[in-house]
Amino acid sequence: MVKQKKSPEETVSELEPIAVEKATCEDNVRPVLEEIKKSDGVIGYILRNTTSATIDLNDPTKLIDYATLSSSTFEAGEQLSELFELGKIRHIKVEGKDINTLHLSIDENDISIFMEKTADAKKILEKMHQE
Repeated sequence: MVKQKKSPEETVSELEPIAVEKATCEDNVRPVLEEIKKSDGVIGYILRNTTSATIDLNDPTKLIDYATLSSSTFEAGEQLSELFELGKIRHIKVEGKDINTLHLSIDENDISIFMEKTADAKKILEKMHQE
């Protein structure tokens, strides 16, 4: 069987639905995050995927700290999952001295939500999984 080479136009038209699907996933997640951000005790969030990142924090001076915490948590989760053969991790909750964080992946989006200790992480997680 001879494999025919596709023209650039055919290749682009095949890729377009994937790009639209990824944008739609992010577009579905963002409104939920905006609603969550209004919840009592929520400090902000980071939404990342392979093409973009959105950071919305009450205190922008903490941007680098929270971005580092977010990426480190996802990396540690992946390493622990491999090491202990846990499979795909659904979400990670980190309880700190002053704040808690919630990290999860939905489709191609990595999401970190930062909150005060008094915020209801379980309720926030339920809202994210309703998306």
